[in-house]
Amino acid sequence: TDASNDSSFKFQGEKLLGSLGGMFSKTWKPKKTRAIIGPLVTRDDSQRRGAHLEQRKKLGLTPVPRGGSKSQTPPLEPTNTFQKVEVEKSKQDVALSDLSDLLGELKDMAIDMGSEIERQNKNLNGLQDDVDELNFRVRGANQRARRLLGK
Repeated sequence: TDASNDSSFKFQGEKLLGSLGGMFSKTWKPKKTRAIIGPLVTRDDSQRRGAHLEQRKKLGLTPVPRGGSKSQTPPLEPTNTFQKVEVEKSKQDVALSDLSDLLGELKDMAIDMGSEIERQNKNLNGLQDDVDELNFRVRGANQRARRLLGK
């Protein structure tokens, strides 16, 4: 692989520099406190789907029936005041049912967004540890370079 070839070339270069003597006799060995892992990419949708369903159960959400309210059709021509009130009530019921369906969809979206944000935060936490480690190594390399240039 390319990474193993790169490290073997670096090792050979350090050996050649060490053979020159003088300030090149000490090869640089960086201080490593831990390995760089990189971000953990998880794309297991079945696991995410299970967590999503678990979250929905915790919140007390059940699948919202879609379109069931639109099957109720009021009479076309109300004949008295009572029927007019009933027609208006049924229209309001349909509108409230549609609003309820929309709010259910928004809840679904919010739950999906929350689980995605949670997953991204976990990945960023691991990445932050790697950034801290790389900063530590770069500071050490800079100190070593300043000492070498100062001689």
